[in-house]
Amino acid sequence: MDTSEETDCFPAIEGHYGKDYTNQTQNKSNLEVDNLTESKQKSYEESDLSDTDSYRSIDLIFPNLTIVSAGNSTAIQFGKENILLGEKQTNIENAEISRIVPLQREISERHVSVINMTGLHEAELYLDSVDHLIGQLINENEIHAFIFVVRLGQFTDADKMGLEWLQRVFGDKVLQFVMILFTYERKEECDTIKDIKDPVLEKYGGKYHTCNKMMNNPSEMRKLMKKIERLFDKNQQCYTGVMFNAALKERENLKTSECQSEPIINKERMEDTTTSETGEKHDVKNKDFGPDQCLQKEETKYKNLLCRRLHLEGRQYNKLRAADFLQITSCSLQSNESCAEEELVQTFLQKLLMMDYRARHIDIKKGKEQDHTQRRDKNSENEGDIFDDVFKDVYLFNKRTNQSERIHPMDVQMAVFYCADGFLKQLLVTKLSQCQYALPLLVPDPFTQQIEFPLWTFRQINKSWKIRNTNNEIISRNQPIYKAETPMVSFFRFGSVSSSKSQLMNSLINEKHNTFFHRNCPGSSRTRVLMDGLVEIAWFCPSGKNTDKFNDCVAFCNLHGDAGDHEKQLQILTEMASVNVVLLPQLDRNDKSAAIIQNLYRNRKPLIFLFTEDESAGNEMKKGKFKIGLKDRSQSAVSEELRRAVNECLSESSSTFRLEDVSKHSDIRVDDEDDEDCRRGREAAQQMMSLLEKKDLTEIKESVLPHQGKLWHQWSQKNKELHRPRAEETEMDISRKQTEMKKIRKQQHESDVNEFMKFFIKEMNLDPANKNIYFLKLLEILLDEYITADLSAIHNKYDEKWSIVVRLKENNDESEQLKAKQTELERISEELQAAAFGLEHIMREISQIYESCSSVKKNKKDLQVHFSSLPSLAAEMMISGFPLELMDGDAAHVPVVWISAVLDDLIQKLGDQRVFVLSVLGIQSSGKSTMLNAMFGLQFAVSAGRCTRGAFMQLVKVSDEMKTQMNFDYILVVDTEGLNAVELAGRSSRHHDNELATFVVGLGNMTLINIFGENPSEMQDILQIVVQAFMRMKKVKLNPRCLFVHQNVSDITAGEKNMEGRRRLQEKLDKMTKLAAEEEVCDAECFSDVIRFDVQNDVKYFAHLWEGNPPMAPPNPDYCENIQELKKTIMSHAAKTDKMMLTRLKVCIKDLWEALLNERFVFSFRNSLEISAYRKLETEYSKWSWSLRSAMIETENKLHNKIENEAIHEVEETDLQRELKKTSEEVKKSMSAFFEKDTDADILIQWKTSFEIKIKDVQENILRETKRKLNEILQQRDLKKMIDAQRTHHENTLYEKSKKLALKFKDKANDVETLKKEFDLFWKQYVKKIITDIPPIKVIDIMRDIKRLLSEIHQGCLPEDHRKEGSEYNIFSVLSFSEHVIFKKSTKKEMRDGVNDACRTGTSGSTQTVSPEDEAQIRSLVTDVAQQTDRMIQSFNISKMGYNISYIQQLTGYIKRRVKEHEGGAVKYKFKKQFFMDLVYSICKRANKIITDQHRLFKEANDPVLFLERKREEYYSVFQKYCHGAASAAIFGEIICQKLKEPIEQSVYKKTARDLTDEIRSNCESLNGNRSNLEKHILKTLAEEEEFDKYMNYIHNPRDHFKSFIRDEVRQYITDKFSVSVLPKMKENIKLLQQKIMKAACESTEHVQVNRGDVGLWLKSFTQKLSDVLIFSEKDLSGVKHDDVDDFNLLEDVIRQELPATMSDICRIFNTKTFPVNLDYMFRPDEILFDHLCQCCWVQCPFCYAICTSTIENHDGDHSVSFHRVIGLSGIYYSNTENLSAHICTSAIANSNLYFYPNESQKVLWRNYRTAGEEYAKWSITPDLSELPYWKWFVCRFQKDLEKHYSKKFEGQGKIPDEWTKFSKQDALESLDKYI
Repeated sequence: MDTSEETDCFPAIEGHYGKDYTNQTQNKSNLEVDNLTESKQKSYEESDLSDTDSYRSIDLIFPNLTIVSAGNSTAIQFGKENILLGEKQTNIENAEISRIVPLQREISERHVSVINMTGLHEAELYLDSVDHLIGQLINENEIHAFIFVVRLGQFTDADKMGLEWLQRVFGDKVLQFVMILFTYERKEECDTIKDIKDPVLEKYGGKYHTCNKMMNNPSEMRKLMKKIERLFDKNQQCYTGVMFNAALKERENLKTSECQSEPIINKERMEDTTTSETGEKHDVKNKDFGPDQCLQKEETKYKNLLCRRLHLEGRQYNKLRAADFLQITSCSLQSNESCAEEELVQTFLQKLLMMDYRARHIDIKKGKEQDHTQRRDKNSENEGDIFDDVFKDVYLFNKRTNQSERIHPMDVQMAVFYCADGFLKQLLVTKLSQCQYALPLLVPDPFTQQIEFPLWTFRQINKSWKIRNTNNEIISRNQPIYKAETPMVSFFRFGSVSSSKSQLMNSLINEKHNTFFHRNCPGSSRTRVLMDGLVEIAWFCPSGKNTDKFNDCVAFCNLHGDAGDHEKQLQILTEMASVNVVLLPQLDRNDKSAAIIQNLYRNRKPLIFLFTEDESAGNEMKKGKFKIGLKDRSQSAVSEELRRAVNECLSESSSTFRLEDVSKHSDIRVDDEDDEDCRRGREAAQQMMSLLEKKDLTEIKESVLPHQGKLWHQWSQKNKELHRPRAEETEMDISRKQTEMKKIRKQQHESDVNEFMKFFIKEMNLDPANKNIYFLKLLEILLDEYITADLSAIHNKYDEKWSIVVRLKENNDESEQLKAKQTELERISEELQAAAFGLEHIMREISQIYESCSSVKKNKKDLQVHFSSLPSLAAEMMISGFPLELMDGDAAHVPVVWISAVLDDLIQKLGDQRVFVLSVLGIQSSGKSTMLNAMFGLQFAVSAGRCTRGAFMQLVKVSDEMKTQMNFDYILVVDTEGLNAVELAGRSSRHHDNELATFVVGLGNMTLINIFGENPSEMQDILQIVVQAFMRMKKVKLNPRCLFVHQNVSDITAGEKNMEGRRRLQEKLDKMTKLAAEEEVCDAECFSDVIRFDVQNDVKYFAHLWEGNPPMAPPNPDYCENIQELKKTIMSHAAKTDKMMLTRLKVCIKDLWEALLNERFVFSFRNSLEISAYRKLETEYSKWSWSLRSAMIETENKLHNKIENEAIHEVEETDLQRELKKTSEEVKKSMSAFFEKDTDADILIQWKTSFEIKIKDVQENILRETKRKLNEILQQRDLKKMIDAQRTHHENTLYEKSKKLALKFKDKANDVETLKKEFDLFWKQYVKKIITDIPPIKVIDIMRDIKRLLSEIHQGCLPEDHRKEGSEYNIFSVLSFSEHVIFKKSTKKEMRDGVNDACRTGTSGSTQTVSPEDEAQIRSLVTDVAQQTDRMIQSFNISKMGYNISYIQQLTGYIKRRVKEHEGGAVKYKFKKQFFMDLVYSICKRANKIITDQHRLFKEANDPVLFLERKREEYYSVFQKYCHGAASAAIFGEIICQKLKEPIEQSVYKKTARDLTDEIRSNCESLNGNRSNLEKHILKTLAEEEEFDKYMNYIHNPRDHFKSFIRDEVRQYITDKFSVSVLPKMKENIKLLQQKIMKAACESTEHVQVNRGDVGLWLKSFTQKLSDVLIFSEKDLSGVKHDDVDDFNLLEDVIRQELPATMSDICRIFNTKTFPVNLDYMFRPDEILFDHLCQCCWVQCPFCYAICTSTIENHDGDHSVSFHRVIGLSGIYYSNTENLSAHICTSAIANSNLYFYPNESQKVLWRNYRTAGEEYAKWSITPDLSELPYWKWFVCRFQKDLEKHYSKKFEGQGKIPDEWTKFSKQDALESLDKYI
C-alpha cells in the first residue's frame, strides 16, 4: 500500500479547516480560561509553536487537535524520534498516574494533545479505576479522533477484541470518530499491499492511514493530521464527555439487568460445599446478589488479576517463546523449592523442563510485611474472647483481597499454556507427559470461552506399552499418541460433589502419582480461575505384567467443573468415549441436568454412575450400566470396584478413541489448522511425505537419499585408507586413491537430486523461520511415524535372534548353527540401521550434495539453488534449536567441509560468538541424551530404536544477564553414540570407540563421563577408552576437564557409600591410566598425572531416573535435583574456563579429525590454532625486532659521524642502551598489549615468557653488534689517521701553492686564457711530484692471492681442476660430501644390503656414502662458516681501510680452526685436504665481488691521482678568486662548501637508504612480512622464471638464494620507484641537510659575535653543530689558513650562496646506477633487510631439505615447515637401485611399513624417524596427505633436469604418478597461498 495514495479513504468534503474550527472547538470545550483575551488567541494562532516564548504558555492554550491513541502497543516503537507518542511507553500498572496529563505535541505546525491509551484495553479488564480515569480524561478534553493502532495486515483476534473494547467503553457513537492506523517495519510491506478490504475496517467506516512503526516520518504524520481534519469536517463535532457518560450509564444498566435476572446463586455454590474439584469451601450465606457482585465480572476480574500477579499482562498477544526459557539464565541455575510470586512462571517452567514433577507445587515466599504482621498478631498477649477472635478471623478472611490469595498450581500451568506460543506449548505438554501428568485436551479461552483442541502439542509425544496376546506372548507397542487407537474412559460431574473426581481417577491410573491435580495435592488453594471447562487427558500404559490394572492402553479424560455448564465439551467426550463415568450427589428428576443424565442412561454406551451421597457397593443396574456409592467408603474399595466395572465395560465395548479425531468436531478451534504457520508447515510436511512411496525402507533411502549411501561410505572408507597406508605404498598408490576419491565425488555430483529433497530445499528457502520450524518438527514427527512399524518389527526380530545367540553361547555351542545365527543377527543389525530415516538423514544428504559440489567446484544441474546457500539452512536450524550431525555414525566420518561451511554461516549470522563446548561419553543406553535433555531442555533422540549414532551438536543460548558472569555466549552440547553398542558389535570396534572418545574429549572444554550403575566390567570398558583419550589430549597440549556421573545409584544419600564409591573409582582410574600409558607410551602412574581431577568434586552420583517402574513411572525428583546440581557444577567450571570462539571451534574440529584419520593420534595431531597463533606472533615479533633494529641504525649512524669527527673517543653499551630506551619501552608495551588483548591470548600466553626473553636477546645482540661496529670504526679511525693526514697535507699544500700562484698573476686576473694555462702547468708539475713520492693504489686480484696462499699452506699443492678460472664449482651446491671425507677406521662397518622399500641418500658405486645425518652436520658447518666469514669481511671496512692480504689470511685461519674443531667432535669421519681448500676457495670466490667493490671505493677516495683529479676544478675556482682579490671570508666560505660536498653526499645517501629501507619493508609485497612470506614469493618467482639452476641453488643454498632474492627485489624496487620515491627522498634529505647547515652557520655567527670570538671559534661551533649528521670536523680545514677571516656575516652569506650549487652537483650525479654503487655497504637496504628477515632458523629437513619456518634463530621446540617436498629433490633414492624416490615426507611417515637408512648400519621406520638421530629428533613432521601441487608440478616440469643432476631416474617404485602431470603452473602458484 502506498501511503501517498491514501487520500481516497475519505469521501471528498468541501470546506476549509482554519480559524472557525478553532473557535468552534474553544466554545465547545469544558475547560474555561478566563484570562485568555481575543488578541492572545489570535497571537497564538499566528505564532510558530517552535518559538520559545509562545511555547511557555502551552498549558494556557487550546489545542488545535485532541487525539486518543489506542490499540496494540507492540505495533508502536516508542522513542525520542516518535513524533506522535514520544519515547515513554504506557505503564499499565500505574495507569491512574500516567494518563492524567495528555501529551502535548507539535505536529505539522499544529498543536496536538495526545491521550495515550495504547494497550489500555488489556488493562481495563482488571483495573477498577479505568472507568473513572477515562471519564476524567474525556470530560476534560473533547476528542477529534480515536486512532486505533494495529500491525499492517489482517486483523488479529486481539485487534478485534481491542476494537470491541473501544466500542463497549465509549459507546456506539465512537465509531464515527475511529481511524485505523496500520504500522509497518519495512516499506516493502506497505508497497506490496495495494488496498485493504476487511469487514472489520468497513465496520469503522473504512478510514485508515499507514505509517512506519517508529512514527518518525514527518510526511506520514502530516498526512495523518490532514485526514483527522477531514474526519472532523465530516463529523462537524467532537466526541465529548456527554457521549461517554451516556455510554457508561448504558453499560451499568445492562450489567444490573443481567445480574438481577439470576438473583439467587445455586445453593451448591454458596453453602459450605465444594464447587469444584479443588475442594474449596465458601462460608457465605444464601442471599441475593446486587449489581456489583455479578459472578461473570468477578470471574473476569480474577482471571486478569491472575495474569497481573504472574506478570503475564499482554502475553495473550505477545506470546511467551520457548527460546526464552531454553537459554541459560540465573533462574535456570537455581534449585529453590520456593520463589517469589513474580518468579513463579519462570520457576515452574524451569522445573518442568528438567522433568521435575514438583513443578506443580512450588511454595511462594511471603513478603516481609505480611510475614511480620502475622507474627505480630500471633504474639499478641491480650486477653480475648474466643467468639470475637474466631469471627475476627472470618471477617479478615472475607475482607482479604484476591491479591493475597495463593495462586492455584493449575492456574499457573494453564496461564502459561494460554500465554505460550505454539512451540512452548508443545514443549510444555511434552514435558508434562514425561512427568506422567494429564495433558490439556479441550481448552476454553479464559475470556472468549472459545474451545481449542491443541492437536499440535500432542504431535511429538510417543507412548510405549506392552500387552499379552492370546498365546500369552508379550508384544511391545510404540506409537505417536495422537495416532494411537485406544479405548477412552471419560469422567465428568454434575453439580457439586464432595468427593474428588481427579483423585479417584489417579487411583485407577497410578495411585502413587497425582496424574490429575486434585484438592489434596500439595500447593492446592481455595481458588482456581482457569480450570472450569478444561478437559484433560492421560493414558494408562500397561507393562505386560499380570499386575497391570488394565490389559491394554486406555485413555482417561477428565472434564473439570460442572458438566452441565460445558455442553460442547460434554458432547465431545460422551460421543468419543468407550465408557462414561458420571459423578453426582444423587439423582433428582428436577435437577437441570436430569435430561442429559437420562439420555446418557438410554444410550447403548457403557455408563458408570458414582454417587457421592450413596453408601451402597457397586452393582450393575442393567447391561453396561453400573452404579457405585462413594459415601463413607474407603478409596481403595471404591477404586477396585470402579476398575472392575471399567474393565467389564471395556470388554463389552468395541469403540476406540483416536486423539486426532477430536478435530473433526465443529465449533472448536484446532491449533494446527487455525494457526497459519502451523497449517502451512503441516501441509508442506504432508506433501513432502506423499513423495515417499510405500516400499521397503532401505530401498526408499537408496532412491531418495543417494548421495549419502554407498558413494559416501565408499569415499569415507577411501579417505581412511588414504590416511592409513599399507606396506610398500608409493606416491603412485596415494595419487590413485586421491583420484578414486575425486571420481566418487564426481559420481555423487552426477547423482540426481530426488524430488523429495528438492521439495525440502525449496520449502526451507521460501518461507519464514516460524513456518520452517513447524515444517521441520512435523516432518520429524511424520518420518518417525513412517518408520515406526517397520523399525518395531526389526527390533522384535533382533531380540529374538539375540536371545537364541545368547542361549547357544551359554551352552558353549560352537556349532555352525551359532555362526549362522550370528551372521543373521549381523544382517538384522544392518537392516536396523538402514531402516532409520529421520531429519538427520535429510540434512546428511544436503551435506553430501554440498561436499560433492564443493569438490567438483560447480553446481548440480537439478539443484534449484546454488549449493553455497545450503549451509545457511543448517545454520538457521541450529539457531532455531535443532541439533546438527557432527559425525555421521553410519559412515563413522566427519564431513569436515560441510561442518566448516555451516559454522562459517553460523558466524555470519550470529557473529564470532564465544562457546563453551560440553560433550558427553558413556556406554550405550546409559541415559546420556536423557540427562542432556533434562539439563538444558533439549530434544536429543532418546526413544527406542532412535538412539544417537555418531555425534550431534546443539546450541544453548546464554541470556544477556549471564554472559558477563559466564564470559561466553552459547553452550555447544555434543551428544554421542553409546560406546560398546551391542547391535553394532559387528561394525563397531574398540578402535571406533577410541576414535569417537578422542574426538569428543578433544573438542570439549568439558566432558561428562556417564557411567550407568557401578558395574565393574562396564566401568572398565569405558574408563580405559576415556583415560586413553585424556592422555592423548595432554600430549598435544589440549586441557579439557571431565566430570564423572554415576547414574542409577540406589542409595546416593549414604555418605560412607559415596566415599567408598569415589575411592573405587579413583583406583579404577589409576589402574586404567597404567594400562593406557603402556599403549600410549607414556610414563603416567595415576589419573591425576594426566588431567586435573578432584575425586571429591568431580564425581556425581545420580538417583534412578524413574520413580517406580516404567511405563507409568514419573521421573524421580531426586534425579532432577542431581541434574540441577550437575548443571551448577558445570557452569561453575565453565565460568573459569578459557572459551572457544566459533572460528576456533571450526579449526579444532578439522584438526582433531585430520589427526584421528591417521592411526596414531598424538603423532598426527597438527594444532592449526596454535600454528596460526604462532605465525601471528612471529609477524608481531618481526615488527618488534624491526623497531629496535631501525632505532639502533639511526643511533649507529649518528655515533658513526661523531667518531669520524673525533667528537667521541669511546662507545659504552650503557650509552647505546640510553639511546634505545624509549623504543625498548614502546616495544614492551606493544608486546604486553598483544599477549593480553589478542583474540588468541589464551593460546599465546604459553610463549609470552620465551618471546620476552627472545626480544631481550635481540636487543642485547643489536647493542652488542652496534658496539662492535662502532669500536671497529674507532680503531680504524686511528689506523686511518696517516692516510687522512697525508691527504690533508696534499690538499693544504695545493691550497697554499695555488694561493701564491694567484698573487703572482693578480694583475692578469681578467686574462682567463693565461690563468688557465699557468694553473694547468702548476697542477701537472705538482701531481707528477706526488706520484713520484707516493705510489698509486694498485688494482687487486683476490683469487690470485687465495691460490698463492693455499699453495703455500699445502706446500706447493695446486688446487683441483674445478678451481681453475671460469669454473662454476661451488662447495655450497655439492650433492654429497662423501668425496670430501675419510671415515675413521674405528667406526667403519660393513655396508648392509638394502631392501627395496628403504630409501637412502648417496652416490652409487663402491664409495662409502655419508649418512643424511652426517650430511646435515657438514652442510650446517659450511653454512655457519660462510655466515661468520661474511661478518668478518664486513668488519674489515675495506672501503675505508683498503684491501690487505692479511684479511685473506685471517679468513683462512678462521676456516681452518672451525674445520679442526668439527673433526674433534663426535663424528665418524675426517675431512680431506680437498674439503678445506674447496671451502676456502668457495667462500673467497663468493666474497670476491664485495671485497673488490669496496676496495674500488677506497681507491677512488684515497688514490692521490684520482683524488686530485676530482679536486682540480675546486682548486681552480679558489685560484681564480684569489686572482680577482676576493676577500678571505668569501674564499674560506667557498672552500667550506667544497669540503662539505663529500660528507653531504655520504650523509644523504645513508639517510635516503634508511628511509628507503622502511618504505620497501612496508610496500614491497615480498619483504613486508616474515620469512615465510618471503619464501612464498621466492617460490612464486622461481616458478615464473622456470630456471632449474636457480631452483637447485634455492634447495641446496637457501641462505644465499634468499640474500640474492632480497638484493634483486631491492634493486628492482629502486629502479621502478626511483623517480617517484627514491629521488624525492634524496631531494628532501638534501633540503633538510641544507637547512641544518645554514642554521649551524647562522647560530655559529651569532655565537662568535656574542662571545667576540675569532674564526677558530666560529669553525668549532659550526662543526660541532653538524657532528651528528655529517662526517665533518675542524681537522678537515686544518691545512687551510683562515686566520685573516673576520667578516662572519660575509662568510655566512657566501655559504648561503654557494651551498645550493654544491647540492645541485650532488643531485645531478644521483641516478639508479650511482645510488647502489655509492652506498656504504653497511647501510645498503638489501643488507639491512637481509639481517632483519634472515636472522632466523636455517635448519633444513633431513629428508627433503625444506627450511624450518621459524623466524627465530635457536628457537625452542621442534623444527617444522608449512609443507614438505618430494624427497627425491634432495637426491634420496631407493636402496640398491638408481631410482629416485617420489615420496613426500608427510605421506611417507603415514606409512606403517616404510623404512629408510639414516646411515649404513641403521634401518628406521619412517614413522619412527625421530629415533634416527639428533638431526631427525629435532623435527616435527606430521602426516599430511594434502595434494601439495607446487612440488609435484616442479618434479614433473624438471624431471629430466633432476635425473641428470642426480644421475638417477624417477622409475620403478619412484615413478612419478600420472595424476601429478595434471597440475598446472597456475595450480602450483595458487597452492602457495593456501599452504603458506
